[in-house]
Amino acid sequence: MQFGSHGNLEQHGFARNRFWSIDRSPPPPTASCNKAFVDLIFKPSEEDFKIWPHSYEFRLRITIGPGGDLMLTSRIKNTDGRPFSFTFAYRTYFSVSDISEVRVEGLETLDYLDNLKSRKRFTEQCDAITFESEVDRIYLETPTKIAIMDHEKKQTFVLRKDGLPDAVVWNPWEKKAKSMMDFGDDEYKYMLCVEAAAIEKAVTLKPGEEWKGRLYLSVVPSTYCSGQLAPLTALQG
Repeated sequence: MQFGSHGNLEQHGFARNRFWSIDRSPPPPTASCNKAFVDLIFKPSEEDFKIWPHSYEFRLRITIGPGGDLMLTSRIKNTDGRPFSFTFAYRTYFSVSDISEVRVEGLETLDYLDNLKSRKRFTEQCDAITFESEVDRIYLETPTKIAIMDHEKKQTFVLRKDGLPDAVVWNPWEKKAKSMMDFGDDEYKYMLCVEAAAIEKAVTLKPGEEWKGRLYLSVVPSTYCSGQLAPLTALQG
């Protein structure tokens, strides 16, 4: 919650660094019951109000399917007496064989904000995104499906999202990796961050309103590309 820095908030918000509770009164499941899930809830503390003075309920359902597919469903409800706005991003990091052997499909021809160039706006010119140096971009008005193809592992990560119009693509590369205290010098070679997000246009909730965002992650053979994958019904749950 709160991608980027906003006032006194830290770079990627504070909800990710707080203790959550098991949600004892979650919304009922609407899909098949052959999936395991847990519901978590986060409510701000008095200390949190000092950082961001709004009252809300943040519910997160984590669902795992029989084949290991993962679905994250977030609901944020305004329990305050006034409207508030926020940005959002799932911090999803993927383990890859070699970043130079990875390509991302589904974002071609789209506009993006380049964080390495003061968020100037550009249009993606490549047929697929490949990596030869540091990348830190926010792609705008993205499709509901994005594919991360790992040729060496012969597999493709498929992201399907709902309520999250943007997508962040990030790899720190060698120089920045060495400057990060919690990042190994060579770890940039084996990871890629692709995040479903709502950043360019902040979400605004009036009192009592609720926002919902969903991310579905699966792995398929790398012979598939983003344009060939048949629609899944998981996002309907």
